[in-house]
Amino acid sequence: MIHIKDEERLDELHRKGYKIIQHPKKFCFGMDAILLSGFAEVTEEQKVLDLGTGTGIIPILLEAKTKGSRFIGLEIQKDSAEMAKRSVTLNGLDDKVSIIQGDIKEATKLFDPSSFDVVTSNPPYMNSGKGLTNDSTPKAIARHEILCSLEDVIKAAASLVKVSGSFYMVHRPHRLVDIMDLLRKYHLEPKRMRMVHPFIDKEPNMVLIQAIRRGKPMLKVDPPLIVYEEVGVYTDEIYDIYGMTRTD
Repeated sequence: MIHIKDEERLDELHRKGYKIIQHPKKFCFGMDAILLSGFAEVTEEQKVLDLGTGTGIIPILLEAKTKGSRFIGLEIQKDSAEMAKRSVTLNGLDDKVSIIQGDIKEATKLFDPSSFDVVTSNPPYMNSGKGLTNDSTPKAIARHEILCSLEDVIKAAASLVKVSGSFYMVHRPHRLVDIMDLLRKYHLEPKRMRMVHPFIDKEPNMVLIQAIRRGKPMLKVDPPLIVYEEVGVYTDEIYDIYGMTRTD
């Protein structure tokens, strides 16, 4: 029996009957993590690392959606890592999914170089100090570059993914120049990009990126992903990514 602590809740993932434990007052996964799990491609027997895994949502969803052989989530916050481990056990995934508590900046000491086929990350979006006032709560750590920077994430990914392996990330369009600059600095060649728009007539508020370690230059830009048909109504593609139907 997996213990659900006070103020925690169980949320449905709409995949294989899986559920996830969350604490609303600390941090809950958002749509960005779901979209990243739909964008990332993992083939049979591949080994995957998720940097800054939080609740463990991305490894759990990738296990549900793909034929990868092993999924590991790295999370620095003790409480989040412990909660993610309980979600893994709750879904009977201990033989395929592992949660490791540790620092992204120390990731190369925790894992062998070039040991993953795929690395994913839904990192903090906000530059350190932007809109932040001495806050070190779990939510702030997840959203702001307090414990790691964008460069820390990309540097770790470049060291741990195999040559010709893929790094997948979701971020904000306003950081796109920084993202592209850092990817190439660490020999991760941007290969595929998709902008996410809340509505068809609105500016994008997320960007999904795939980079290949030491890949050849050529960037493919996918058609925009539109989240809502109208207020409160997802597009068919979003329902599909979530594993839901319009009646759910």
